[in-house]
Amino acid sequence: MFPEYRDLITKLKTTDHHFTRLFDKHNDLDQKIKNMESTAHSNAHDQIETLKKEKLHLKDQIYTILKKASDA
Repeated sequence: MFPEYRDLITKLKTTDHHFTRLFDKHNDLDQKIKNMESTAHSNAHDQIETLKKEKLHLKDQIYTILKKASDA
């Protein structure tokens, strides 16, 4: 995720607890979605879609923080 910000991500993960929490939650959701998709039953589709929306929202928040930090 955001390879162009790799160095900044490393820096923020050690200095910004909020960023670290968002980043970790995004990765946890990503893994959960992958696990659910690999064993998904038709009734899990709605739950997967909800998790994907939550993950996208986290990604947007992460990008906003990265953009602000890179502009500073």
